[in-house]
Amino acid sequence: MAIIGYARVSTCEQTLDLQRDALQAAGAFNIYEDKASGKTAERPELRHCLKALRDGDVLVVWRLDRLGRNLKDLISIVNDLDARGVKFKSLKESIDTGGPAGKLVFHLFGALAEFERELVRERTLAGLEAARARGRSGGRPHVLDPKQRKAALALMDDRSMSVSEIGRHFGVSRSTLYNIQSANSPARE
Repeated sequence: MAIIGYARVSTCEQTLDLQRDALQAAGAFNIYEDKASGKTAERPELRHCLKALRDGDVLVVWRLDRLGRNLKDLISIVNDLDARGVKFKSLKESIDTGGPAGKLVFHLFGALAEFERELVRERTLAGLEAARARGRSGGRPHVLDPKQRKAALALMDDRSMSVSEIGRHFGVSRSTLYNIQSANSPARE
C-alpha cells in the first residue's frame, strides 16, 4: 500500500508549499503537482498520478477542490478510484473513503449532484414550456427577416451572384445562407 499525494495551484505565482507539507504529514512522500486552473481539463500530473495508483493505494489531497474541476468531475474520479480498489482521502474535509463513513459522505455528494442536475433540467424544461406558451421559441433570432431570406434564396437559385457575394450583400456568412437554404429545401425521404 502506497500513500500518494496530489497537489494543485491555479497560477504559477501561487506556491504548493502548504499542500506539500500537509500531504507529507499525512504520509504521502510521492506527490504529483500541477500548476493549472481547475477549470482546465489538461492536468498532466493528475493523469500520471491516476495511472500510478494501484489496488490498495491511497490518494490524498489537501482539499476536494484540488482534485476535481467540479462536483461531477470529482465524483467521477473518486468512483473510478473506488472501482480500482484505490482509497481516497481529503485532509481539509476529513473524508476518507477507506471507511464506511467516508463512503457514505461521498455517496451523499453524488446523490446531491444528481438531484441538482435534475432540478436544473426541470427548471429549464419549465422555462421552455412557459416561453412556448407565450409564443416564443428558443434558439438564436433569425439574422434575416422572412423577406430577406426569400430574396437571398432567389439569388442563390438564380446563380447570377456567388454565395460569398450574396452573403456580403446581406451581411451574413456563407454558412448562414446554406443553413437558410437547407431549412427551406423540401424534406428528403
